[in-house]
Amino acid sequence: MRFPAFALCMSLSGLVLSACNPPDERPNILFIAVDDLNNDLGAYGHDLVQSPHIDRLAAQGIRFDRAYSQYPVCNPSRVSFLTGLYPEQTGVLTNQDTFRVHIPEVATLPQWFRRHGYHVARVGKIFHYGVPREIGADGLDDSLSWDHVVNPRGIDREAHDRIHTLVPGQFGGTLSWLAIDDEEGEHTDALGASAAISLLEEHRASRPDQPIFLAVGFYRPHTPYVAPQSWFDKYPLEDIHPVLEAPGDRDDIPVAALADRPKQRDLTLAQRREIIQAYYASVSFMDAQVGRLLDALERLDMADNTIVVFVSDHGYHLGQHGLWQKGDLFEGSVRVPLIVSLPNRAQAGAATDAIAELVDLYPTLVELSGLPAPDHLAGQSMTPILENPAHPGRSAALTVAWSRARWTRPEMSNEAILGRTIRTPRFRYTEWNEGEAGVELYDYFEDPQEYANLAPRPEYADTLARLKQLLDEKRRAAQ
Repeated sequence: MRFPAFALCMSLSGLVLSACNPPDERPNILFIAVDDLNNDLGAYGHDLVQSPHIDRLAAQGIRFDRAYSQYPVCNPSRVSFLTGLYPEQTGVLTNQDTFRVHIPEVATLPQWFRRHGYHVARVGKIFHYGVPREIGADGLDDSLSWDHVVNPRGIDREAHDRIHTLVPGQFGGTLSWLAIDDEEGEHTDALGASAAISLLEEHRASRPDQPIFLAVGFYRPHTPYVAPQSWFDKYPLEDIHPVLEAPGDRDDIPVAALADRPKQRDLTLAQRREIIQAYYASVSFMDAQVGRLLDALERLDMADNTIVVFVSDHGYHLGQHGLWQKGDLFEGSVRVPLIVSLPNRAQAGAATDAIAELVDLYPTLVELSGLPAPDHLAGQSMTPILENPAHPGRSAALTVAWSRARWTRPEMSNEAILGRTIRTPRFRYTEWNEGEAGVELYDYFEDPQEYANLAPRPEYADTLARLKQLLDEKRRAAQ
């Protein structure tokens, strides 16, 4: 099967395949999206979490140490990086919004590859699904984006009657966890990895001249944290030392910034250990499925012509500032793991401090594959960083979120408060309702844990003014 060559040829030190190359020389894409994963990984220096396969991928590719989600909740984030647009441009700022209502003609990332001769398939959660109740269904999937879809559904989907949860009857939006003794191959993520491997095998056998874009979405470690008991056993409770809320930490934080969830500030030390154990067990179980995908690429002789992207939709808190899960605008909630491995292993094992946004994934993959870029993209290609990890990247990353303080503060239930934050190499500057509901400033060189909000201090007035101007510029460009 052959396709017309594009008129424009490009090359960046061998990173980008020529757009004049025939399709069988274009790279395959393996796009791995993980749900609710923070940077607690071996590749990112965590001394407890066991993630050997993600670490292997990092050794083959480039690890981004300052990559940021554009919205720290599943649906807005995923729509953002899958369309190459910021959340305020997509109109998707909740888990209930549907982007085709607001931007019906936009070509998504997989849809663009589909239009340009790729076979495009999805396994698991790429667009938003409610977890766990929509596991096995289509959720808010976009049918225009795929040639083929697989919705795995494993034993973890059916275990609600045994799950430990802080709020009876709730599993996805609150802390919930369970160890299952059943065969690990019957869990949803294991079934998803098996389905993805079968798709690679079938494609290799029947369409060797057509490149494939395969998106694999793993559900763990999203709540409920469910994994086989053997993976829980990798994390003895006595080895887990939870982050405890520091005295006075929240005194200078605006109320709008505190995304407290019911009962989560009342956890005992024993509960914290048990919850973190379950989260890390889910991470390691998911990591094993990543390893199966990487092994399949090698076995099928596809590794030398496949770009692999590994990314989480947003970060995740495990007790920092008294917060758990996601939805706020602190570093732990908006920073994500991001690894890009190129077929030629260029810059293998390198790490970069360059600031990147997930909205940059779309233009990057288009350029690396030698495809023309659609006109609508708001992100910028990361190929200069992939070519030279010392490249500074963006001046700042932008993230937005609705305040979730109303969850535990009934007096705020009718208030719609939007927060916007930018992360520069040194600072984070945050405004809630353009400053009317609070302002925050953190200096990561001096205070990496964000204990001191510097916004009220007169000596930071010039810094505050400069960052406010930068935020205003980013906001205007993202609307």
